[in-house]
Amino acid sequence: MVRYHSSVATNVFAPVQQKFSALPGNLKGAVMLFIAAAGFAVTMALIKLVGQRLHVTQILLVRQIVMALIVLPIIIRTFPNSFKTTRIKLHLLRVCVALVAMLCGFYAVIKMPLADVTAIGFAKAFFITVFAIIILKEKVGLRRWGAVLVGFIGVVLMIRPGSDGFDPISVLALISSAAAGLVMVILRLLSRTEKPITTLSFQAYFVGIAMIIPGYYFWLHPTLFEWALMIVIGIISYGAQLLNIYAYKWGEASVLASLDYVRLLYATLFGYLIFNSLPGPYTWAGALVIIAASLYTVHRERKLNRNLARSPEGRGYTST
Repeated sequence: MVRYHSSVATNVFAPVQQKFSALPGNLKGAVMLFIAAAGFAVTMALIKLVGQRLHVTQILLVRQIVMALIVLPIIIRTFPNSFKTTRIKLHLLRVCVALVAMLCGFYAVIKMPLADVTAIGFAKAFFITVFAIIILKEKVGLRRWGAVLVGFIGVVLMIRPGSDGFDPISVLALISSAAAGLVMVILRLLSRTEKPITTLSFQAYFVGIAMIIPGYYFWLHPTLFEWALMIVIGIISYGAQLLNIYAYKWGEASVLASLDYVRLLYATLFGYLIFNSLPGPYTWAGALVIIAASLYTVHRERKLNRNLARSPEGRGYTST
């Protein structure tokens, strides 16, 4: 009976799988990216729902437990290599910074409109540029510095410090964006020597371990519905991250980066349908400035990579 159902499922999905495999790489990547973006938006909406009563540390703890259980078979198969490293301090630094990004980001999601948090999150691209200069010693020309500056002007336009419309929680969203940018730069450092399974293992388990005490301290007994929401948050978070990885495996990063802004549309849609909230004019204006500056940064990065590919050695080239 099981074998029969398995063969039926294979026959049903085989044509779809064949058609999908035949698609161009960028189109496959775009499909995965759109699904992943929807998954991230759903996760944010669920976090906002369950966060109306439960504490953010409790939500993060359960999320990490669910994700840890999902990756457990992979880690067991590769143990002890899954935790074998000579760069323990860098791994722990990444975990700490990722923890800051998630705590600040989750809290901002709970307290702010989804579209506002999503738009501020796009500033991550500019923080990556800044941290890459400081930590990786990357050379950046005046044009990309200009794009970074314009991007931060967009952030200021959304946050509006010193005005009556200023929301202090928006600073947490910006801290989350900065921390996420730093995590990406640390990942670049780790990728030079570390296996992906090691990075995955530290992220999956050490963030959860760090949340045990605060999660227990702020623990409120969840209802069955809240338990279901938190479990779904963990499952969709893992699935969205996996789809995002496959998207960038199949498609060109420079192409997909320009499509990632569909997250703002998803966040706006869910914010309106579930929470009856729409972004204001300052959010839209700031988001447009950030997106334009980000797309320009992607364009310059793509041009740089093309020039490096043509160059015999690619040394001494400064990104502009």
